[in-house]
Amino acid sequence: MSEKKAFNTMHDRNMQHMNLLQRITKPLTITGTYLFLFAMALIILFPFYWMIISSLKTLAEYREAVPTFWPRAMIFSNYAEAFSTGNLGRLFLNTAYVGVVSTILSLVITVLTAFALARLEFKGKNALFAALLATMMIPGELFTITNYQTVINFKWMDTYTVLIVPFLVSVFYIYLLRQNFMQIPNELYLAAKVDGTSDLKYLIKVMVPLALPTLISITILKMMGAWNSYVWPNLVTKKDEMQLITNGLRNAFNDTSGNTNYPVQMAAVTLVSAPLFLVFLFLRKYIMSGVSRSGIKG
Repeated sequence: MSEKKAFNTMHDRNMQHMNLLQRITKPLTITGTYLFLFAMALIILFPFYWMIISSLKTLAEYREAVPTFWPRAMIFSNYAEAFSTGNLGRLFLNTAYVGVVSTILSLVITVLTAFALARLEFKGKNALFAALLATMMIPGELFTITNYQTVINFKWMDTYTVLIVPFLVSVFYIYLLRQNFMQIPNELYLAAKVDGTSDLKYLIKVMVPLALPTLISITILKMMGAWNSYVWPNLVTKKDEMQLITNGLRNAFNDTSGNTNYPVQMAAVTLVSAPLFLVFLFLRKYIMSGVSRSGIKG
């Protein structure tokens, strides 16, 4: 009995030490985690902070050897000058038109292709899907030369067509939506076929509403991709009236001697970045829910 009592006493002491250790280490772990996240947030947000304060400086203050971390006098007129000098109205319209049209057409192609790969049965379906997935392993830059030669042969240079057509098909979006469609019970499709429902009607009435979060995610990501596109528009558009925002701002604020008015350019970049920031701020839950719902089964 004395040995059992001694064992219980030792066990109780060990448990007390473990509880004490947990009470000490848990707050330290939480504090360390939050400090790490705070440091990472500062690193990520600092470029945006620097962009905004630079857009409010004078050119003389911006060029000082020792940078200031807060403008001495906020020059809000830089934004008005950026809008007029950079022709932002035209650039916004071009980018919005290309983004909206390419997103709508891409959604139609993605929905039809994902439905065919998820529900229809035809010879070579799995091989075709595997071949599509294999193309995801190829860097997109490798297609640039062939695409460029193709659009030259088609005489599409400096047109909206060359900015829209080459990127209508996205294997990643097809895969994302196909995985979401695969989660919808096949019994619904078979029951609809028994009732005489056509494939297109079933797709529109049943599958599209059930996959709406993923479709919203695809729409947001496609619009953001069109908004941020730089390399391809820079290759295929030489006329000022056909340029998009990203490449239109590149040399819009250079004077005749080649010097750049950086505060005004930073103001333009701030205006261009604001829509993307708002999209992410208010629609981030749709992006996350759409992506998370697409990888559970398949």
